[in-house]
Amino acid sequence: MRKGILWLALGLLQASVWAEPPNILFIAVDDLNDWIEPMGGHPQARTPNLARLARRSTLFARAYTAAPSCNPSRAALMTGVAPYRSGIYSNSQAWRPAMPDAVTLPQAFRKSGYWAGGAGKIYHGVYPDPPSWDEYWPSKSQQRAPDPLPPQRPANGIPNTGNFDWGPLEIDIAEMSDYKVAEWVAGKLRARHDKPFFLACGIFRPHLPWYVPKNYLDRFPSDSIELPRVFSRDLLDVPTAGVKMARPERDHASVVEHGQWKEAVRSYLASVNFADEMIGTVLDALDEGGHADNTVIVLWGDHGWHLGEKHHWRKFALWEEATRVPLLIYAPPGTPGLAEGTRQGAVSPRPVNLLDIYPTLLDLAGLEPLAELDGRSLVPLLRNPEQPWQPTVTTYGRLNHAVRSEDFRYIRYADGSEELYDHRVDSMEWTNLAGDESYAQAKRELSRWLPETNVPEAPDQPRDRRTNEVAVPR
Repeated sequence: MRKGILWLALGLLQASVWAEPPNILFIAVDDLNDWIEPMGGHPQARTPNLARLARRSTLFARAYTAAPSCNPSRAALMTGVAPYRSGIYSNSQAWRPAMPDAVTLPQAFRKSGYWAGGAGKIYHGVYPDPPSWDEYWPSKSQQRAPDPLPPQRPANGIPNTGNFDWGPLEIDIAEMSDYKVAEWVAGKLRARHDKPFFLACGIFRPHLPWYVPKNYLDRFPSDSIELPRVFSRDLLDVPTAGVKMARPERDHASVVEHGQWKEAVRSYLASVNFADEMIGTVLDALDEGGHADNTVIVLWGDHGWHLGEKHHWRKFALWEEATRVPLLIYAPPGTPGLAEGTRQGAVSPRPVNLLDIYPTLLDLAGLEPLAELDGRSLVPLLRNPEQPWQPTVTTYGRLNHAVRSEDFRYIRYADGSEELYDHRVDSMEWTNLAGDESYAQAKRELSRWLPETNVPEAPDQPRDRRTNEVAVPR
């Protein structure tokens, strides 16, 4: 009898712990591709903090952005509305006027009794959303402080290059904006809270320009840098629409002409290493601050990044390098939507999308789902990473879509031209099979996932001719 009473009491205690709303630590890293240790995208990557987070999380090895550009990617993730339904296809479109009634992810948590705050780049820089937050650093209308600059620019020797630049900074790390962001977030993680929190941390590096303190570059000697694998004839079987996105005559030609390929790769690796250390500051504070046992962690990159693959640099394309992103989710035991917590070191091979983060976090927190969200909760994959799943879609510009399944990438451009890559034998996407009749059935099956709705583009915002910055209405 006493044993029965004891088990009943323990069960009630456990249920009460499980009913407690979990905190959310929401970490975004700008322009971070798969060049991190858990994903193995580059053999020289040094990301020990991402590796330690992966050891206690589920890594989604085939996670993809909703759009390979900062503003549409972040607008989609934060509102749960895909670009083809919102009309936000580019960086020059203010998302809030296009979706005035959208309930953002932090707003959904605020409505459920959470305190929501953060620091750093969460929304695209010129489109912050003050109604999303209770508190923000540096302010609700300014997401990050400016970074130091080298004394002479361009630092890489490529003329007329704008922010497509890289080089060392002879400064103390405390002057870097990301350092200040990480310290502010760490302070909140060490503090006591009278409400559950939704705490956002936006790390800007490895976004251009790749200016980091010199000691980070010193960790990657120039003469040892390994370049990405590139096929010299890669674009010959790519439709004109894809070549226009790649623009090989611009960035890639400049990098090769000025002998900067190794220095660019070195600077990207150093910037990723710097970002990883900032993430380490945040994770240390979580573990030390007393909130680790009741905090869900999600870490994501907003889109991928090319460093010469397909003779392309930056994002702004529909290939694997521009669309694949890191996505790590950790839920501690006792999380309302996943009582058993995430499996330590689990890897899911299923194709998922950043749009899935919003419904997943609602699910993990035990909050009601929202019917207007385009994503799908990933909690079933957190329970069973091998569970069957469906292909996912990335959009870049109206009517340009990529459909990614586990085995294939299918691209259809607005002009009807196509690309098809078989990832079982062609992980670098060097051979376009769209015209091969033996793949006609695969192409038909993938085309079923193309969006039927493709709303018109939202209006562009005017730019200040002096600064080339979008003039955001106040």
